[in-house]
Amino acid sequence: MDRPVSRPLVRTRVWRETRDNQNLTFGDGGLDDMIRLTKKLLFAIEAVLDIAYNGGQVPVRSSEITEREGIPRRYLEPVLQELVRHKILLGIRGPSGGYRLAKERRRISLGDIVRTVRGLEAAEDPSSDPAGSALGHQVVRPVWLELQEEMMRRLDALTLEELCGRAHRSGIAGRAAECGDFEI
Repeated sequence: MDRPVSRPLVRTRVWRETRDNQNLTFGDGGLDDMIRLTKKLLFAIEAVLDIAYNGGQVPVRSSEITEREGIPRRYLEPVLQELVRHKILLGIRGPSGGYRLAKERRRISLGDIVRTVRGLEAAEDPSSDPAGSALGHQVVRPVWLELQEEMMRRLDALTLEELCGRAHRSGIAGRAAECGDFEI
């Protein structure tokens, strides 16, 4: 029986790109995609948390997020627009506009944010590569998929409300402690 030949050079190249871009790779709940802790994903989570923690009913301007969180606008604006398209944020136009949450903090999970940002990033998933050994296909990859599913379950269980509570308990200044969550 012919066994598929593995391509270690491809895997080495993928790892090198990941390392050079300072991305951490770990599993998610999808069968084919990997969650990569990229700058874009990290900044998206920080931006949404900033809006949750500092906004309430008042829209938060992207310039305020940039100032508080140090997120470059080139990363921030496209991510915020994608989060609006996926109904995690509301974009409010006008002189007193900005962004606010589209629903209560307790109804937005980290998993929601991760899924949205993953759509913006195209990454090669080595687990879908047909090359590899029987051990890889029948043991390692199924274990990795289980870990991915567990990671997404944990991300789905962690809400912005909980993260705002952690920020408050850590003594981080913000309007969240004053405003609380909003009602729809």
